[in-house]
Amino acid sequence: MTLYFTKEHEWLRVDGDSAVVGITKHAAEELGELVFVEVRDAGTEVTTGDSVAVVESVKAASDIYAPVDGEVLEGNATLTDDPARVSSDPEGEGWILKFRITNPDQLASLMDADAYAAFIA
Repeated sequence: MTLYFTKEHEWLRVDGDSAVVGITKHAAEELGELVFVEVRDAGTEVTTGDSVAVVESVKAASDIYAPVDGEVLEGNATLTDDPARVSSDPEGEGWILKFRITNPDQLASLMDADAYAAFIA
């Protein structure tokens, strides 16, 4: 598995042509405790930059964007009853959606962990 990051503070854990997507610890700290998470329906095809989910905290609501072209496979069902899991474990059990990548060449435009750390420094 390979881990990528976006300038919108999302992470993408890639395994073959599928990926798990979530928000970074940095983004979770900025948002505060999440109270609501909504993911686009499974089967929804998206292009880079399309909204694939919405997260809402007591501070603000934010869109989660498709990091590359693909298809939404499923949302993290546990977040329906426990959206705060994103806040407490954003890069683990607080993942937001699973995604099928349709244009893997686009991964080259994303950051690795070192580049992301420099980006938020």
